[in-house]
Amino acid sequence: MNQYRVLVVDDDKDIRDAIEIYLKNESIAVVKAKDGIEAIETLNEQEIHLIILDVMMPRQDGITTTFKIREKKNIPIIMLSAKSEDTDKVWGLQVGADDYVTKPFNPLELIARVKSQLRRYVTLGHYDGKNKTVNLNGLTLDPFAKEVAIHGEPVRLTPIEYKIVELLMLNAGRVFSINEIYERVWKEPGFNAENTVAVHIRKIREKIEIDPKNPRYVKVVWGIGYKMEK
Repeated sequence: MNQYRVLVVDDDKDIRDAIEIYLKNESIAVVKAKDGIEAIETLNEQEIHLIILDVMMPRQDGITTTFKIREKKNIPIIMLSAKSEDTDKVWGLQVGADDYVTKPFNPLELIARVKSQLRRYVTLGHYDGKNKTVNLNGLTLDPFAKEVAIHGEPVRLTPIEYKIVELLMLNAGRVFSINEIYERVWKEPGFNAENTVAVHIRKIREKIEIDPKNPRYVKVVWGIGYKMEK
């Protein structure tokens, strides 16, 4: 890949232009859209590697746009919103966002998060020779193709959800603490990571478990963390 291409979606032109300046300084190409409808049209026309998506926009908001994107694509999505409460951040993650940045934001922090998401997105599946398909009682993982299936049916996971499933499946039987999962997947210190990890585990269970409340695959080990049964 010669250059990353990021789609910046915000109804505020000044914010779009400011983010573009910082991204271009990092040699990242920028495509801009003023609302969710324009963003979807852009995704259908161009190859995009990451989306920075505002929540509150006219015509089609960021939440609705994320739902539509997740129907077809697992491109990393970083949500922007003026709301700073934890419940709003969790909601953003629940609908399929990979990260959440509140306005006003520190441009350097945003760029760092963009780079982190891009690295994970383009390197998923590269595991030092561990690219053999893993099968755990009907749940299969193909690290090379970056695909997960349940009894042969493909499962649509976000990049973060995929990374968690991959970590647990490649290390089936091993218990990972919440902080360790966060540090390995997000590549950041796992302080106060419980809510974030729990949201993603719940979404994963909804997609791969017959009965998410009585999971067969992703098991909780109370007081410790999570594991995949061998």
